[in-house]
Amino acid sequence: MARLPRFDVPGIAQHVIQRGNDCQPCFLTDEDRQRYLDGLREATLCHWVAVHAYVLMTNQSELN
Repeated sequence: MARLPRFDVPGIAQHVIQRGNDCQPCFLTDEDRQRYLDGLREATLCHWVAVHAYVLMTNQSELN
């Protein structure tokens, strides 16, 4: 089931998380990670969004 739309208040920061389906990794290679970051940068410039911080982590189940 898809997530409900976020409640957006202009000027208020949001914490956004992206996770893989069924605990699958979102990125398989460094090229995948770079493509994601390139797309994120393009989207921030296109939509005038400020990204204050980010981290590309492995799936949390891999950390246990």
